[in-house]
Amino acid sequence: MMNSDSSLSIKDSTYAVSTVVKSIMTDFRISRPNFFSTPKKGENYELRADLNSEYRDRRKDAIKKVIANMTVGKDVSGLFPDVLKNMQTDDLEQKKLVYLYLMNYAKTQPELVILAVNTFVKDTDDSNPLIRSLAIRTMGCIRVEKIIDYLCEPLRKCLRDENPYVRKTAAICVAKLYDLSPNLAIDNGFVSTLQDMVSDANPMVVANAVTALAEINETSSTKDIFIINAPTLTKLLVALNECTEWGRIAILAALAEYKPADSKEAEHIVERVVPQFQHVNGSVVLSAIKVIMIYMRSIKNDEAIRQLVRKMAPPLVTLLASAPEVQYVALRNINIILQKRPEILANEMRVFFCKYNDPPYVKLEKLEIMIKLANERNIDQLLSELKEYASEVDVDFVRKSVRAIGQCAIKISEASERCVNVLLDLINTKVNYVVQEAIVVIKDIFRKYPHKYEGIIPTLCQNLDALDEPEAKASLIWIIGEYAERIENADELILTFLDTFHDENFQVQLQLVTASVKLFLKKPQSAQNIVQRSLQIATSECDNPDIRDRAYIYWRLLSTDPQAAKAVVLSDKPPISVQSNAISSSLLEELISNISTLASVYHKPPETFLGRGRFGADAVQRRAIEEQEEASRESPIQAQTKTNIENLLDLDFSDTNTVNSTTSSLPSSSKSITQPTANVDDLLDLFNDNTITSTQSSSNIQNNSVSNDLVNLF
Repeated sequence: MMNSDSSLSIKDSTYAVSTVVKSIMTDFRISRPNFFSTPKKGENYELRADLNSEYRDRRKDAIKKVIANMTVGKDVSGLFPDVLKNMQTDDLEQKKLVYLYLMNYAKTQPELVILAVNTFVKDTDDSNPLIRSLAIRTMGCIRVEKIIDYLCEPLRKCLRDENPYVRKTAAICVAKLYDLSPNLAIDNGFVSTLQDMVSDANPMVVANAVTALAEINETSSTKDIFIINAPTLTKLLVALNECTEWGRIAILAALAEYKPADSKEAEHIVERVVPQFQHVNGSVVLSAIKVIMIYMRSIKNDEAIRQLVRKMAPPLVTLLASAPEVQYVALRNINIILQKRPEILANEMRVFFCKYNDPPYVKLEKLEIMIKLANERNIDQLLSELKEYASEVDVDFVRKSVRAIGQCAIKISEASERCVNVLLDLINTKVNYVVQEAIVVIKDIFRKYPHKYEGIIPTLCQNLDALDEPEAKASLIWIIGEYAERIENADELILTFLDTFHDENFQVQLQLVTASVKLFLKKPQSAQNIVQRSLQIATSECDNPDIRDRAYIYWRLLSTDPQAAKAVVLSDKPPISVQSNAISSSLLEELISNISTLASVYHKPPETFLGRGRFGADAVQRRAIEEQEEASRESPIQAQTKTNIENLLDLDFSDTNTVNSTTSSLPSSSKSITQPTANVDDLLDLFNDNTITSTQSSSNIQNNSVSNDLVNLF
């Protein structure tokens, strides 16, 4: 009995082991890597399968994934036919996504876009106005010439649509069509229809019609597409208070181009525009100010102008409570406005005081405006504020603040003494960069008010050792030379700089040469050695031609006629004014007409940073192709030169054989490159040896004569 039981257990165990081994082998076959198997399909393959799915949700999710990939820059143009199949749907969200895809990739698949025309035409007849406007907007954004002919009829229907949303979308589409084919837009009457839409009852339609007409008029050659007359003007003023902020900006830009017939009409238009000062959008406010600034040229009533000036101050002040970026734009525009009408913000100095958390670019703009607003009434308040700024951490801002104190002294003569006292207080702080900037500023004050503040010169000279910047050194040297007769140790101070003449900046060297000559003319007995030494160093040991030429001129003046030298070197200096970024009157008038645009931020005319007309993506691409073609059609000489340069760049100097073989293959003209001494000999051969010898001897004689003249002078 036991034998039978044991045999059964052995069979069971054998069966169990075989089962385990089979399962292990099966798992091994499954998990074993197969390097030669067909790889997994890519993401586009999966998206294509989902786009053709029978389930609506999967198709919509696939379209969203396609748009997401397109947004991050992945190329999904290969799915164009599959996405195109999902156009005909009642789901507005899905239709928007498909249309967005079509607008992006229509340029790369122009043949397949024609297949979507029937759906576009069908959607323009849809009962939902959102779908009608979406279809006509997408057709206008697809910049493919083959679709233009199919665009005309749907556009004509949408321009006369009963829904204003569709009409305003179609108005912008006319401008896009004109950009592609101006003749087609004019021949089909779309431009004339657009002109009639300015009188539409809906303000949104009026705003978009004005925007489209302004863009068309800018690109047209005749510039007569959009002309505002009396009935049109009334419609624009009515729609101004009812449309969106972008519509108001468009209408205000159109009003800025209108020229009123007389002063009365200008006052009437300004009265209708003034309520826009209360708008929350800063661009609307600046556009309204631009219109009023332009129309003030035509208003003859002084009282009306004074009232407008009072009304313009509060909205400009309100703009300074916006974000820093908006503040900067507003400050750049205010800078222009104040140069034209400084009385607008004459009583608003405190608004421009810098806050601790203002960005540096905002602080610098506020500083410049505060200098423009400075007058006798607010100078004490301004000086106190600028003195506080001089203790800030930002070194650049501190320098500009100290310089602003000097500009106030130059601008307001009655306050110059107070400004000088503030500068002396800053010098006593012994902060290196503050002291140096103050000395530069005081030099300008001495230019403006000569012989008025000579008592502070000893204080300036005490800080001689603290100077390490070229501009500060040059300023102090100028002061020493200009007031040498009142400084007892002027010769010692000049000698201090002469000892390090070769190490100084060229700006310091120039001032040092001039100051030594001034010192000699004012103190001839004690400064003979100084002037001789400085001129000798400048003429014989200096490589800078400006310094050397100036020294030679001074040398010749002193050796021939000392009185003439005194009349030249010690002549009265021309008066200086505030060194601000003043704009010429003609440019200022142009910038006033461009307030609230990029030109008013750059303070440059638009044509200096914009090309002629507007350039779309197509025009930029065409221009790039043209430049490549022009570069390929270079002259044979340029091509040969380019080849020679490439041959030189390909040289391997580690292999002498290569160098020798390459050199032997070059033409004779290029072989001469490796022989610089031969080139020098050829250059010297251009001149006669006798001529060179005679020239050298004559120059030596001339130098000796100059030296003898100067020695005889002493």
